[in-house]
Amino acid sequence: MKLGVVGKGGVGKTSLSGLLCQAYVARGKRVLAVDTDSNPNLAMSLGLDEKTANEAPLVPRKLVVGLGDGTLSPGALLAEYGLPTPSGVTLLHAMRIDQAGAGCSCADHYMVRSLLGTAIEEEADVTLVDMEAGLEHLSRSGGTLAYADVLLMIMEPTHKSVMTAGRTVPLARELGIPRIYGVGNKAKGEADVELFNRLSDEYGVPLATVVPWDADVPKCDRRGGPLFAGEAQPVRDAVERIIAVIENEDSERDALLAERDRIDARIAALQS
Repeated sequence: MKLGVVGKGGVGKTSLSGLLCQAYVARGKRVLAVDTDSNPNLAMSLGLDEKTANEAPLVPRKLVVGLGDGTLSPGALLAEYGLPTPSGVTLLHAMRIDQAGAGCSCADHYMVRSLLGTAIEEEADVTLVDMEAGLEHLSRSGGTLAYADVLLMIMEPTHKSVMTAGRTVPLARELGIPRIYGVGNKAKGEADVELFNRLSDEYGVPLATVVPWDADVPKCDRRGGPLFAGEAQPVRDAVERIIAVIENEDSERDALLAERDRIDARIAALQS
């Protein structure tokens, strides 16, 4: 499964991305995380120290773009540029802005799109892409997330945040992303939950769940590392609900495909 995580700046994409990755690892999945933020921070959410995170190698653009030509296989790419993390997740850094006037990052986005279009599932059961803020990645270089199976739009309890998710939905559908969900984050009470439900309905955002605000998350951000075991349990529970929504739809799809196969077999038997 290839999963993209998007949203406005500061909505909590990276924190939830880290927890989603860890939850899939706990299920025994091979997880690859791709940080596409020009100011990457996912490494620290996955347990790496700041020095290691800052020195993580960037995947050379030409290598991934050339994957289809056999320049470098997904396995070789991960072996050379994948960064093991204490959480059990393999991390790839797709871009980083280290100096002023470095130019457009369009090629980096095309590189990520190219990576998702390869047979990366041979090396990872779940590939999660933590996108930078904004909507450009849904149009730039043919759509960075054009090969994603699932798109999660993280929202804060504000009108503008849900409205942005509403604008994202048609772009994602145009790219052909089959499953699109909104995730309400940082809800401090029933009023925020009601806001998410009302505005999601108004803007056509399929709401997967609402994640409660938890003081452990900003505390974690202040110390600059991952959440410790036992911290932010209500947030972790919400992450489990997100995965349950995704897996339930997987199960329903598999059941429909199995039923279609049974019908096709029955028709073939009757015709023979």
